[in-house]
Amino acid sequence: MTTVASRMAHHYRQLTLILGGLGPVVLLLFRVWVALAFWRAGVVKLDDPMGTSYLFNNEYHVPLLSGDTAAFLGTWIELITPWFLLFGLGGRLTAAFLFVYNLMAVLSYPDLWPHGFWVGLVGSDFNDHKVWAMMLLAVMAWGPGALSIDRLVARFWPGRHGMVPSRSVTG
Repeated sequence: MTTVASRMAHHYRQLTLILGGLGPVVLLLFRVWVALAFWRAGVVKLDDPMGTSYLFNNEYHVPLLSGDTAAFLGTWIELITPWFLLFGLGGRLTAAFLFVYNLMAVLSYPDLWPHGFWVGLVGSDFNDHKVWAMMLLAVMAWGPGALSIDRLVARFWPGRHGMVPSRSVTG
């Protein structure tokens, strides 16, 4: 019985090592998925400035900013920051920024949560935004991964340890 248990433990350790190697790929896929979503939203806003202005002045309720200012900032944030996330440049900071931006987008557009915010949070409202938030949280927690500019910078500029994600998760 002991040999069976030890063989199972050995196979489990091997499987864990193999699956652990997926970390950098998973983090890259998370970054690509979220970057594409935000960039596409920015392109839509840029393609229809009048519609964007209407939405920000009449539908979205962005606090502290005029509708036109929010439309301008929203468009350019969605066109620029996804590239930082995609390439893993300032990965944790970019993910944190987009996480807050995503949260602000949800809170500013009550039509996303017709059943109420808290019901929608645990229900089926604004599912895309919840998925993006979870992916961004992963990048915030573990960094952009081994397949990122942050990792290249850390390799060639060793004194910048704050940019290196945990090796146990990202390889």
